Parts: sequence; structure tokens; C-alpha cells
Amino acid sequence: MKLTTLSPALLLALSTTATATATTDPASACYTSPLPPLSTTSANITRSIPWGSPSFNLPNGTTCCSSLDEVRAGINDLNDQIIALLAQRAAYVREATRFKATLDSVDVPSRDMEVIDGAVEKAKGTTPRLPETVARGVFEAIIEANVPFEKCVWESY
Repeated sequence: MKLTTLSPALLLALSTTATATATTDPASACYTSPLPPLSTTSANITRSIPWGSPSFNLPNGTTCCSSLDEVRAGINDLNDQIIALLAQRAAYVREATRFKATLDSVDVPSRDMEVIDGAVEKAKGTTPRLPETVARGVFEAIIEANVPFEKCVWESY
């Protein structure tokens, strides 16, 4: 089963990193599923940058961000945190394997969907908002990558 999702711990880490501003968001439809169709004319548009206005405040109360370098530095910091959380998640996945009697019991599609659907629901309440398609896609990928790992662990004993 192909899956792509984010763990509750990861969602919590992402949701507590910054606070959304209280402005009307022209991109609000981009946070729900399914995404709206893309315009066929957007590919021909060139905007002077930066366009739009900052969409969230950092935990220290300042507005993010004044440059692409600042955005990338923030993303890099989050990537480091995500890697650490994924390592912890993998440790739990390995432990879960000890409680599975057969190789066929390693991947439980109903549990996979429970995790994915739970991530999508939690994404709806995060601040700043996590797009539902991102939550679904990331958790599907996490589960898809962890199933072969868990099967490898199971077969190793």
C-alpha cells in the first residue's frame, strides 16, 4: 500500500514553530483537499519579488521573512528537527516489530489509513496551518518507507 503522512509529534513540532497572522489569506483554498485546479495562464506570469505579504509571525513575535535566505535558514532548521523526530519514529517502528508474530502482520493497511487520516485531521488545526495535501503526502511517504524497514527488522531475527 502506498502511503504518505506526518507523525503527530512532527505535526506538533511544525505547528508550534510559528504563529499565523490574522489576515485574510488569498491562498486559503491551498490548505484543503483536493487542491483547486491550477490556472492555465499562471505559467506566463512574472512577478516582481517579494510579492504578497508575510504570512506568519515567528515565535519571537517578528514577521517572517525578509529574504529567501531567511526562509531557507528556517526551513533548514526545521529539517534538522524533522530528521531527529523521524529517527525517534523509526525507533518506535522497530519496537513495534517485536510485537508482530508474522511477516504479514508487519503492514496493517487499516492502521496505515488511521495514521494518515489522523494526520490530515490534525493538520486542519495547526498554526500556522499545514496543508492537508502535505500532511497526507508526507505521512504516506513515511509509512511507505517504514514498511520495508520494519519487514527487514522482522526478518533479521
